[in-house]
Amino acid sequence: MTAADPAPRRGRGRPGYDQAAVVRTAVELFNRKGYDATSIGDLAKELGVTKPAIYHHVTSKEDLLRLALDDALDELTAVVTGAMSDAGSSSAYERLRGVVRRSVEVLVAHQPAVTLLLRVRGNTPVEVEALSRRRWLDDRLAALVRAAAAEGALRDDIPPELVSRLLFGMVNSLVEWYRPEGVFDASAVADAITALAFNGLSR
Repeated sequence: MTAADPAPRRGRGRPGYDQAAVVRTAVELFNRKGYDATSIGDLAKELGVTKPAIYHHVTSKEDLLRLALDDALDELTAVVTGAMSDAGSSSAYERLRGVVRRSVEVLVAHQPAVTLLLRVRGNTPVEVEALSRRRWLDDRLAALVRAAAAEGALRDDIPPELVSRLLFGMVNSLVEWYRPEGVFDASAVADAITALAFNGLSR
């Protein structure tokens, strides 16, 4: 390679597959077989390529896991961070409702990656980091709940940390049953979950 030659870039992709396609297929395999039971060889077979072709895009199986979990966590983090930083533009209650609604949209858009995220148990450094980021999200949502209760917009007899986990739990339940080709689209589901969470079922 001469000084004029561009340096090789990991992830540019080979014909037919780029890094995103490799990660998507890896997520499908991890969800189907389990992360521990899936090998790089399994992924290569699924894609119809050699193992070196996989390593053209990623350095290891754990690197694949990190990319997949970041796909789920980065947008959720952006949603919560945005709500926390907009404190002067709207009430905590309005921002809390917005976080719940946007979380539904993120889950629907990244359902396989979120499914994988909800299955990690902290068995690897990447999983430990993902769990730490999930706790951070819970803590920030609890802070919004606390602020909304202080405004008088929410009841204050339920611990904010419990409310946070219940709200995320309701959203996360979508991985078990939601299908994009089903009767309800993402907007309808987001409306329903937000209404149930904040208005209840009473007429």
